[in-house]
Amino acid sequence: MAQPPAAAPAPGDTAATTAATAATTTTTTSTTPKAAKNAKAAVTLDAATVNAPGAPAVAPARADAASVLRAQILLNRARFSSGEIDAAFGSNVRQALSGYQRKMGLPATGVADAATWAALNAGAAAALVTYTITDADVAGPFVAIPQKMADKAKLSALGYSSVEEALGEKFHASPALLQRLNPGKNFSRAGEQIIVPNVLDTEPLPKASQIVVDKTDRTLTLMDGDGKPMAQFPVTTGSKHDPLPLGKWKVNGISKAPVFHYNPALFWDATAGDKKAKIPAGPNNPVGVAWVDLSKPHYGIHGTPVPASIGKTESHGCIRMTNWDVTTMMQSVGSGTAVLLKE
Repeated sequence: MAQPPAAAPAPGDTAATTAATAATTTTTTSTTPKAAKNAKAAVTLDAATVNAPGAPAVAPARADAASVLRAQILLNRARFSSGEIDAAFGSNVRQALSGYQRKMGLPATGVADAATWAALNAGAAAALVTYTITDADVAGPFVAIPQKMADKAKLSALGYSSVEEALGEKFHASPALLQRLNPGKNFSRAGEQIIVPNVLDTEPLPKASQIVVDKTDRTLTLMDGDGKPMAQFPVTTGSKHDPLPLGKWKVNGISKAPVFHYNPALFWDATAGDKKAKIPAGPNNPVGVAWVDLSKPHYGIHGTPVPASIGKTESHGCIRMTNWDVTTMMQSVGSGTAVLLKE
């Protein structure tokens, strides 16, 4: 299988910052001033509240945390990901809803109206479930991830920096959300029971005929043999310095747990004095847990050590996804799969 080449672009800031979010909780459900004010009286996030379908409240001006969280989980289970599950309405949730609506033949409004809510909830499993933390979950080793590439290269692996980060990735959620769902729980104790998003028992996707990356929407869509969408994920795509290479390409190969070859000469924002470095594999590797090599030299689709940034920042030309989304996506594609990168 192809490995990321020495010239492969990578995320701009590759520091593993996800663990830092574990110490911060928030009740904000929207970036609008009105919603920020209303967030002070946020709906309680517990299994009973989130698992009750109720009436939809998933729109920019009307987004209670329980409804948004339920929508994020059900969309994830339907393979229309909003990225990191955080109970907050934002652009990734809006795009996930729009993609799901297109699949279901509904108006693509990005708002969970009654028809969309009914479709999402039809035969739905519980959104939140109980999980017992295992010995493997807490075994580690957990180590602080340094900022500099040279220091990263000195480590034997770039694993998780905390059990909260590891559990967050396992359940596609922000560590802050897990803490909010489980006040007073000890995430470092095997046998502890916690409430988590129900995202682990989904069926694998069938093989896709094409990958479509939309620069404007910041989405990656898997198309079936009839040209219809069957899954969608938020992505980060390029920047003014390293624009997305628009056009038709194909998948050359897939690499799991890739090693990253850092070459500062290829990065406009490299720190002065940086030298080439071989960065070991792991979820906090600059390209995450997988590299899907494209026929455009030195470009690929890959994971990230910072899932909260997906769909909200820029990249060095490559297509960046959360580690769990790239893992799901790569199981549906293979060498020769068509790739369309468009505006």
